[in-house]
Amino acid sequence: MALKILVFLGSVRTSSPPSPARLGERVARCCMAKLEESGHEAVLIDPLNYDLSAPFKPLFSYAQRNAPQDLLTLAQEIESADGYVMVSPEYNHSMSPALANLLNHFGSSLYSYKPSVIATYSAGQWGGVRAAVNMRTFLSELGCLPVSAMIHVPRAQDVLDEDGSYTETQDAQKWSGYLERAFEQLAWWANAAKRYHESEDGEKRPGAFTRSPSQRNAP
Repeated sequence: MALKILVFLGSVRTSSPPSPARLGERVARCCMAKLEESGHEAVLIDPLNYDLSAPFKPLFSYAQRNAPQDLLTLAQEIESADGYVMVSPEYNHSMSPALANLLNHFGSSLYSYKPSVIATYSAGQWGGVRAAVNMRTFLSELGCLPVSAMIHVPRAQDVLDEDGSYTETQDAQKWSGYLERAFEQLAWWANAAKRYHESEDGEKRPGAFTRSPSQRNAP
C-alpha cells in the first residue's frame, strides 16, 4: 500500500563549518529517493521553509483564528501523513535543536499512532548514533514510535552528493539495502496502523494528556 511519509530535515544551518553546508539535506533527499522508489509519497519538511515564531509559541497556544498559516499548513501535513523519517545531526550527544524546536510546535495527537524512522548523520566517523539514542525517547513521547532499524551515515559528505545520490566511491547497492531495512519496517507498521485507523474501531483511542499536567499523575 502506498503511504505518505514526511521526511523532517533537522537542520537550519546554511553556512560552514562543518563543510559542506546543509549536509543533512543530502541525507533527507537520499531517504526520499528510496521511499519514492518503493512507491510511497515522500514530502520534505525543511524548517527553513516555515516561519516559526520567536519566542517559541506552539500551535495549540494560539486561538484558532490567530494561528500562523505556516503552522496550520504544517499541522495538516503532519496529521495526513502515515509515518515519518526524522533526519538529525548530533549536538552534544543529543538530537538537533532545530528538529526538536520544529516538532515541539505541535501536540502529540498529530503524530501519535504512526511509526517513524530515525536517520542520523555526521561529517565524522560516528554518524550521529548518540543523537539517535536520545531521539528514541523523544519520538516515543510524541507517540510516533520509532522502528527498531535505524539509519546512520558517517562521513556523509563522502557518501552522498548534493542531490542525495551516492558518490562514485560508494557501494550503492549496499547502502540501498541498508536503508531498505528501515523503510520496510516503517511501511509494515504504517500499513498496520492505517488499516486499523480505517476500521470500525480505529477512532477508539485511549485518553491522552491534553492541558493539565495533573492528568499524568498516579492516583
